[in-house]
Amino acid sequence: MSLFFSKIMVIARLGFKECLLVVTYRVMIKLSLHPACKIKANSPTQPFYSKSRHPPVDLPPISTWKEYGSLFSHIKIPLNNSPPDWMINPISGQKSGQNLLPWWKISDFDESIGDVKLIWEKSRMDWVLAFAQRIRNGDEDSLVSLNSWLTDWLEKNPPYFGINWKCGQEASIRVINLCSAALILGQELKPLPSLIDLIELHLCRIASTIHYAIAQNNNHGTSEAAALFIGGNFLTSNGSPNGGRWERLGRYWLEDRSDKLIENDGSFSQYSLNYHRMLIDTFSIVEIWRKKLRGHPFSSRFYHKTKLATLWLYQMVDPVSGDGPNFGANDGARLLQFTDADYRDFRPTIQLAMALFHGCSAYTGTGSWTLQLAWLNIPAPANEPPAFSNCNYDDGGYKLLHSGRATLLFRHAQFRYRPSQADILHLDLWVNGSNLLRDAGSYSYNSIPDMSGYFSGTASHNTIQFDDRDQMPKLSRFLFGNWLETNNLSSISQSNDRVSCFAGYKDYLGARHLRKVDLGESSLRVEDKVMGFASKAVLRWRLPDGNWSFETSRGSVVASDGLNKLSISSDIPILRTDLVDGWESLYYMQKQIVPVLEIEIGIAGTIYSEFCWVV
Repeated sequence: MSLFFSKIMVIARLGFKECLLVVTYRVMIKLSLHPACKIKANSPTQPFYSKSRHPPVDLPPISTWKEYGSLFSHIKIPLNNSPPDWMINPISGQKSGQNLLPWWKISDFDESIGDVKLIWEKSRMDWVLAFAQRIRNGDEDSLVSLNSWLTDWLEKNPPYFGINWKCGQEASIRVINLCSAALILGQELKPLPSLIDLIELHLCRIASTIHYAIAQNNNHGTSEAAALFIGGNFLTSNGSPNGGRWERLGRYWLEDRSDKLIENDGSFSQYSLNYHRMLIDTFSIVEIWRKKLRGHPFSSRFYHKTKLATLWLYQMVDPVSGDGPNFGANDGARLLQFTDADYRDFRPTIQLAMALFHGCSAYTGTGSWTLQLAWLNIPAPANEPPAFSNCNYDDGGYKLLHSGRATLLFRHAQFRYRPSQADILHLDLWVNGSNLLRDAGSYSYNSIPDMSGYFSGTASHNTIQFDDRDQMPKLSRFLFGNWLETNNLSSISQSNDRVSCFAGYKDYLGARHLRKVDLGESSLRVEDKVMGFASKAVLRWRLPDGNWSFETSRGSVVASDGLNKLSISSDIPILRTDLVDGWESLYYMQKQIVPVLEIEIGIAGTIYSEFCWVV
């Protein structure tokens, strides 16, 4: 299939209307003809917040943004009692000198500063929540710091100038954090005038490009709709004449996005665990804000889809560690940072959403998962959550299998929206809180040197790669062509203590892969039948860290680290067995080496794998 035809096929799958919107937007921005290029605003002056109107609470504030700041939960930046440099990449030290340029004249990818998210992250204003928590507990110095930091930010980032105004979603996250701080401090009603002005100038920016965000069919649309709804409601409730239209626009797109982007099984359009968390946090703060200011409820359809998406995330996440499979794009995004819970702990999000939308507590006891409820004054329901179960999430291309303390995620191809990773038939195994067979993650969208091809490619997953190519060809940095489709798909079946299912696909060059999985309490059996490739097929198992070694005997392979054992055989000759170094990224802009077992064959056949662990 030609590259041209592949692009036409992808455009059809993305939607001609959406693609036309994107192209038109980019052309008009390039020519400075878009209405977004015409908006102007003056910077308000401090103070933005006053002393808390709520009494102090006996709750720990987050520890960051005091002596040091934290980006993506692992990059520390010293503060020295002053605001950070809003324009510097803390890893490379390179600084954006474009703060006096209108945002639409700044390139999307500037190699001189590296990954722009390293600059944007500080301006998402997570620190506003940290200061608000301390102010709530009576820390007057934090009130001074919060107002002075906001003043400094506006001086360095005047409205609609500079790199931090480039993205409407970045502006939306700021609005959500600014309004969440108002909730903590009891200033959602009768706030200081400068806070109203600050929110309003952000909403002007967001509303001017909302249709571009919607056309992407991802979290940009949900985040920006949420900011318009929350910010518009904030303005309306405090007498601003402009808030009503933004509130209505935000409500309209929240209803539309929830219905369109959440599948009937709860899967989200971005095929990513972390973006799913961001979706749930977004809808949670929208509902909290609506209830607080006594707004009209959303439609029953909105709540139905939100409940499905919440339950999906609850089922996906390991309750022991709070972590979950590292699949899909992961840019480090995290909303509602009220706790010191690790970035990889999804329980605070799930506990909050289950309380709001299901009227139950996902987890018992006290821990990081209870603090968000406490800070937002939401009672923890006494009702128990649903049981963990085998789930056929086939609308999104997932199957969840449970046996004893073992959980297996089985990924297959079902793309109504664009895939971000070539990870079809990947397996992710969790046993009692430990991730034994794992995904590589996504590391960075614009690293130097560029590693996005590895992390999004087939070689970074527990599946089979044909002829050293990805399962789908890359058409651009964020776009695959020739989207795969699943064939030979089964439902999950159970027999005694073992559960099983299968799925397969045929790729754009005719290679076929059928994978059958069978999970028990102490072992996973996998059968991989492959054919139609040109010269080789490589099976990879990405293993937990340990002192792994392997032995071969009569065409079979046994690898072990002393606790876990992986046995592999085949009905055709195994040409190569290697234990190699692979990469894994659990946090954005962080990577580490993991052991990967590679098995290579040269003709059509079936490979049998059995992975055993200590119960």
